[in-house]
Amino acid sequence: MSRRRMQGGKDTNCSEIILIQEIVKDGFHRDLLIRVKLGTNIENSQTCNVLIKYHLPMGLYVDPYELASLQEHNVTEAMIIQDTVDLEAPDYLSEEFDVLLYAKSDSQCSECFRTILPIHCRYHQPEEKEERAFVVVKNPELFVSCYNDFPSLNCWKQSEMEAPCSMRNKHICQWSNMKYKSVNQNVMLQVPVGLRVHCHLVCVMTLFITVLCSGLILRAVFKHGHFSL
Repeated sequence: MSRRRMQGGKDTNCSEIILIQEIVKDGFHRDLLIRVKLGTNIENSQTCNVLIKYHLPMGLYVDPYELASLQEHNVTEAMIIQDTVDLEAPDYLSEEFDVLLYAKSDSQCSECFRTILPIHCRYHQPEEKEERAFVVVKNPELFVSCYNDFPSLNCWKQSEMEAPCSMRNKHICQWSNMKYKSVNQNVMLQVPVGLRVHCHLVCVMTLFITVLCSGLILRAVFKHGHFSL
C-alpha cells in the first residue's frame, strides 16, 4: 500500500527517502560512506542539494587538515562545527562534536547522492578483560534544499534550518530536515584496547627502547659528526 498525504489540496504519492551507511577500511582509520536516495517521484533531483549532519561521539574524531585536502581535490565537502579538534586526545579527554557533509550527485543513480567522511578512532583506556571497545555512530540528520518544489519531498519535511548552501557558496540556503528510512540502524565500530595487566610491561619496554635509540643516535653523532669551536 503506497503512502499518501494531502499537500495543497492534492493527493500525492510519497516514495520513501532512503539513507545507507557503510564503514570501509579497518583499524583506527576508517571511511564512512553515505548514500541517499531521494525517491522515484523526483524527476529532476539535480536541482536539489543534500546536507548530512553527524553528531560524532567522543571515541571518534575528524581531521580538519584532511578535510581541507579532500575539499581541495573535490572529493569531500565537510564542515566541523567546533573551533578546534584535539587530534591527540584519548577518548576519555575528548568531546563530542558535529560535522556537516555536503553530498554530491551519484552518476550511477539519477535521484541519488553520496559522500565519504574519513573518521579516526581515539585511543581508549586499558580494560581489565576486554581487548576491544565499541563506538556507536548514531544515525545522522538529513537536510534537503531544492530550487523547485517537489510534493513528494514535502511529505517527509519535519522542520527547517538555515545553513551555507555549500562549502564554496557561503550564501545562506533554507534546508528542510527530512524524515528518512535508514537501511542500517546506527553504525558500530570496534576499537582495539589494551589490557591493564600489560601496562607495566609496555611502559618498561617503551622506556628501554627510547633510551637505546637515543644512545645509538648520540653515538652516531659523536662518531661521524664534525664539531667546530
